[in-house]
Amino acid sequence: MIVLVLNCGSSSLKYQVLDMKNESEFSLLAKGLVERIGLEMGDITHSVTGKDKHKVHQPIPTHTEGIKGVLDLLTDAEHGVLKSLSDIEAVGHRVAHGGEYFNSSRLIDASVIEGIEKCCELAPLHNPANLLGIKAVETLMPNVPQVAVFDTSFHQTMPDYSYMYAIPYEYYDKYKIRRYGFHGTSHKFVAQKGAELAGLDFNNSKIITCHLGNGGSITAIKNGQSVDTSMGFTPVEGVVMGTRCGSVDAGVVTYIQDKENLDFKGVNAVLNKKSGFLGVSGVSSDARDIEGAAAEGNKRAALAMEMFKYSVLKYIGSYAAVMNGVDLIVFTGGIGENDPSVRQYIGERISYLGAEFNQSANDGLRGKDAILTKEGSKVVIAAITTNEELVIARDTMKLAK
Repeated sequence: MIVLVLNCGSSSLKYQVLDMKNESEFSLLAKGLVERIGLEMGDITHSVTGKDKHKVHQPIPTHTEGIKGVLDLLTDAEHGVLKSLSDIEAVGHRVAHGGEYFNSSRLIDASVIEGIEKCCELAPLHNPANLLGIKAVETLMPNVPQVAVFDTSFHQTMPDYSYMYAIPYEYYDKYKIRRYGFHGTSHKFVAQKGAELAGLDFNNSKIITCHLGNGGSITAIKNGQSVDTSMGFTPVEGVVMGTRCGSVDAGVVTYIQDKENLDFKGVNAVLNKKSGFLGVSGVSSDARDIEGAAAEGNKRAALAMEMFKYSVLKYIGSYAAVMNGVDLIVFTGGIGENDPSVRQYIGERISYLGAEFNQSANDGLRGKDAILTKEGSKVVIAAITTNEELVIARDTMKLAK
C-alpha cells in the first residue's frame, strides 16, 4: 500500500511517501518540505530516495495549493515516484491534539473532523493547520481514505491522579484543563523498538523514554502503557527546551506579568518563545550552538546546558519511583540521538538504579540504534532513532485496509 504522510503546520507542511508492504517491510519513496505558505513566494524542497534534492520556488497561497504542488511533483515525469495520483491508496495525517476524544488513531469521517475542531481551542497553532491539510486532501483526492494519528492519544492511558492538576476541579469540568502530553507517536515507537533491541517484552516492562530535541518530553511507560509524561496541558511544561521554559513556579508567571505589564500574548511569548536555551544563554535555541558557546567559556550557555541535563535527570528519577523501578531508558530525538555528552551525563548519574554505563559504546554515536550499557546491566540504556512518519504510515495502512 502506498501511503502519503502529511504533517501540516500553520505556514508549512512536511510529507513522506512510503510503500508499505507490511508493518516491518516498507520503503521510503520520497519526502519533502513545503515552506512559506501564504506569503508572496513559497518553497518546496523535494527529495526522491537515491536522487539529489529538487527545489521549487513559486507562490503557495494556501495549504491546498501546497499539497497540489507536492502531488504534481510526486507524479512528475522527471522528479516523481508515482505513475498517477491513483497510486496513493491512503493519506495519514499527524494531528497535534485529540483531547479526550481520541485514544487511538482514527479513520477520518465527519465525527472525527468535529472532534479535531473541538480541540482547536487546546492547540490553536496546530489543529487548525492539521484540518487544512485534511480538507485539502478531501478536495484534491476525494475518494482516498484518510487517517488521523494523534500526538496525544498514546497518553490517554494515564490515570487521573497523574493527569489532573491540583486547581479547582471546575476548570477540568468547564475547560478540560488536565495533562495531555505530546510526542506520543515517538514515545510509543522508540519504546517498542528499544524493548525489541534489549530483549524485553514491551507489554511486561518498565520503560522511560526521553524524546529530546528543540522540544522535549519524558514518558513513563509501564506494561506498554503511558502512565505519566512531562509535557502537560500544553507542550510548555516539563524539561528545559529550545525556547520553552519547561516546568516553572506558576507564581513566577503572574509576578512577571505584573512587573512587565504583559497581556496573555505577552506572557505566552515569554514562556514559549523567549525562554529555555535561548532565554538563559542569550545565544541560541539550538543545543549545538549552546554547547559550542559553553566550550568557548560562555558561562550562561554552560548554565543553560546544565539546567537542561539536570531537568531530564530529575524526571528519570521521579518516573523510576512512580513505576517502582525501570528496565530500559531510551534516548531519542535530535539531541537524544546525536549528543553523546547528554547521554553520558545522565548515564553516569543513574548507577543507583543499576545502570552500568558503557562509555565506549556511547562515544561518537550519532543517529544509530545502540545499547549504551554493559552486558548484564540491571537497567539498559539505549539510543534509538525515532520515525514518527513510519508510525503514521503503519496506523494508516491498518485502518485504511
